[in-house]
Amino acid sequence: MVKIAFNSALAQKALGKEMTVAAEKDPELASAPVIHEGSTGRCLLTLLGIAFILSGLIVGGACLYRYFTPKRLYHGTMQYNDGPHEVFGENQPYYLPRIEEEVEISDNMAVISVPPPHFRPGDPAYILHDFKRKLTAYLDLTLRTCFVIHLNTSVVLPPQDLIDLFLQLMSGSYRSYLVHEDLVVTERIDDVKPLGYYIRRLCDGKETYRMQRRSSLSGGGIQKRSADNECFTIQHFANKFVTETKICKL
Repeated sequence: MVKIAFNSALAQKALGKEMTVAAEKDPELASAPVIHEGSTGRCLLTLLGIAFILSGLIVGGACLYRYFTPKRLYHGTMQYNDGPHEVFGENQPYYLPRIEEEVEISDNMAVISVPPPHFRPGDPAYILHDFKRKLTAYLDLTLRTCFVIHLNTSVVLPPQDLIDLFLQLMSGSYRSYLVHEDLVVTERIDDVKPLGYYIRRLCDGKETYRMQRRSSLSGGGIQKRSADNECFTIQHFANKFVTETKICKL
């Protein structure tokens, strides 16, 4: 008997040649590796697309939560004496005037809602303090007019201190005193966009004016008697005292 054996290396070489010839004859076999690589690329692109969509949903959800969830309103009431704050003894009047307001506070902004006053002079208004841009805007709800001035940090508490104040006011009554603030209209603002998002949202579509404190004007901003009717007052508080802001046109 004759035993015939094949060299394995020669057999593999022959098999490789046969597969090459078969691939040349059959286009489907020739393109099989290309199809495999294309499928891997499509899978990677799909995974990247899914990751991008998920990140967009997370960021979008955070923005929606920040801007569309209900914001907490703080309500506060102050009784005040129109005189030096030391006057709270036996000579204190039996009835002290009272002022109420609501405020919405965030890290960069506080909006104070001043309702129509009862049994005293004053106008209803919205007062917006933009802590980032250092601006304050008064929207007179009777005139539908906005007035903008630099933020007075000696009158307006920073956000966290303002929250602490209103938490105290919500827990009980608070007795304080009255200070006066005299502001003068200086010029009209035709474009409110440079004033920032918050003030633009408050004053867009309304006449808007810039103001200065009367004491900062040359000559003290002497006011004519005929202009008395062009003044109005807003009583409000953003500190441990009540401020009566008087706004006049020169």
